[in-house]
Amino acid sequence: MTTHPHPTTAAAPKPAPTTRTPRKAVRRAHQRRSPLLTALTALMLIYSLVPLVWLVINASKTQEGLFSSFGLWFAGDFSLFQNIRDTLTYDNGVFVRWLLNTVLYVVLGAGGATALATLGGYALAKFDFPGKRGVFAVVIGAVAVPSTALAVPTFLMFSKLGLTNTPWAVIIPSLISPFGLYLMWTFAASAIPGELLEAARVDGAGELRTFIRICVPLLAPGIVTVSLFTMVATWNNYFLPLIMLKDPDWYPLTLGLNAWNDQAATAGGQAIFHLVITGSLLTILPLLAAFLFLQRYWQSGLAAGGVKD
Repeated sequence: MTTHPHPTTAAAPKPAPTTRTPRKAVRRAHQRRSPLLTALTALMLIYSLVPLVWLVINASKTQEGLFSSFGLWFAGDFSLFQNIRDTLTYDNGVFVRWLLNTVLYVVLGAGGATALATLGGYALAKFDFPGKRGVFAVVIGAVAVPSTALAVPTFLMFSKLGLTNTPWAVIIPSLISPFGLYLMWTFAASAIPGELLEAARVDGAGELRTFIRICVPLLAPGIVTVSLFTMVATWNNYFLPLIMLKDPDWYPLTLGLNAWNDQAATAGGQAIFHLVITGSLLTILPLLAAFLFLQRYWQSGLAAGGVKD
């Protein structure tokens, strides 16, 4: 009995790989969006923008218009430029003096804090020495202590030294930033390869030259971040100048605007709430400009970290 072989069947062609069209990919991306996350983001946006919108709108009103119009809409008379002029010239231009004082505290205090945090963070990240773990514990402990808890002991110490009611009573405490030091410590540990430092030392470069020419450019995103944190903290500092300063000529903007706000409650004091609001608007403009100007350094730092092999 002979068996006949089964007829061979041709192999079925494999289907070509299908690729999603961009329209389908976009549709799937839209489907992955979380409505709850979108709602929370919208609420945070509203929470952040409403005070700023209120400040801009009410800075354009007169003293009478503040109490005779809705807070989130303009009054009949637009007086923004007149309010700015009055704010800068009121009481012999004391607002300009307070602004210059704040700039002085930020340049010396926040600038010095950034420099010290950069140097200290780099040294702690790239050098080994006895007691390094103890320093780490002290820095972590200092980050956990609120600055208000140290205000009174700082005042007593500066009072013994005779430095109260002077700019140094605000500048010197602002030089210490435990959070900035910790941030630069962790950033320098990951941003600067140890092999790069060894290569520079083999080539004969000194430690100072290596730090300035090689390490500082790599630390630029961290330096910008620390400088923004310290600048905002010093610019908005209220409690420390409140207990350290008595002379209004050395007030920062925070104390000066608070003094204007309390002026209506004093006997015979003039209510100038429209100037307080306008001054508050002028106070936040330098911070907004600094964030917008320094944002590109953050973006360049993130881009540089994203192209590493």
